[in-house]
Amino acid sequence: MARQVKRAFKYRFYPTDEQAAELSRTFGCVRLVYNKALEERTRAWYGEQRRISYVQSSAALTEWKKTEELAFLCEVSSVPLQQALRHLQTAFGNFFAKRARYPRYKSRKQSRASAEYTRSAFTWRDGTLTLAKMAGSLDIRWSRPLPEGAEPTTVTVSRDRAGRWFVSLLVEDTIAPAPATSAAVGLDAGITSLVTLSTGEKIANRARARVKVARVHARIADRRRDSLHKLTTRLVRENQTVVIEDLTVRNLLKNSRLARAISDAAWANLRMMLEYKCAWYGRELVVIDRWFPSSKLCGNCGTVREKLPLNVREWTCDCGAVHDRDVNAARNILAAGLAASACGDGVRPQRESSRTGRSSVKQETQRATAGILRR
Repeated sequence: MARQVKRAFKYRFYPTDEQAAELSRTFGCVRLVYNKALEERTRAWYGEQRRISYVQSSAALTEWKKTEELAFLCEVSSVPLQQALRHLQTAFGNFFAKRARYPRYKSRKQSRASAEYTRSAFTWRDGTLTLAKMAGSLDIRWSRPLPEGAEPTTVTVSRDRAGRWFVSLLVEDTIAPAPATSAAVGLDAGITSLVTLSTGEKIANRARARVKVARVHARIADRRRDSLHKLTTRLVRENQTVVIEDLTVRNLLKNSRLARAISDAAWANLRMMLEYKCAWYGRELVVIDRWFPSSKLCGNCGTVREKLPLNVREWTCDCGAVHDRDVNAARNILAAGLAASACGDGVRPQRESSRTGRSSVKQETQRATAGILRR
């Protein structure tokens, strides 16, 4: 059954000098409004234990525009400024719900330069996009077409540290489920290889860039993201069931010796892509408990080895079986996941990714804590 989802399509564009200047002013105003509203909310919260709502912040923005000091806020579109207040409201909502830290101020050097335009602040006609208070349409490089008949509901313009300009168009899209298949695969995340499949295939990591030039780093990030998208799409299309480990990347990053390698591997992005693509295409994603001894468990006899240092890439069990560390782990992960899927072991609800298009939290990701005989 086809599924309606909200999907973002990101393109590079090349603004004129006038457009670049207008967007840069907008980015600065968005950052200023966000920080000023955050300052007011912080003063009210810590000084009076009083919460300020979005409506109150919006009214304050209107008053700020009337002052001589901040009259320049009227020179840019009001929609990105209102969207900044909405994003701040969301940040505080997550803070009060204990889902996130207290909101932080935006930095001109560190924070992402972006502005969000809703439907009233841009014109979309015959494949051309024109933003409010801007002369002429954007010169967009259409690297791939939008879904047929789709019209953007939200437009986000951004500039990265390498000086490149991007526009992201949020549209409604219909995703058809992939054809059913009997194949299944287990994935073992690693450092020497990005992932090792239960089939024996190893997906190599891209060499870490040591050059400090921002443009080079941006290019590497693009290629890593593209590689992950191609890999996850392939895995989801070829397999009905995908089994992965529940790795806590945040905790793993505390290991100073491995933090850089783990960050480069982008495990969190890999899992995030698998989650929403499995949901899109009607596949099953099974998550194995993080404490499952996939590497130390002999897939032949079920014996769990007491210790297995990271530098040991191949080991021999007492039963005589010789294991490639990563291939053995991937096969054990697959077996445990299939066992859990078959008998319903450890199923728990997990928050749905926002990109699947559902607003509820009813997605059920299978979680396996056992499933292979141990001795």
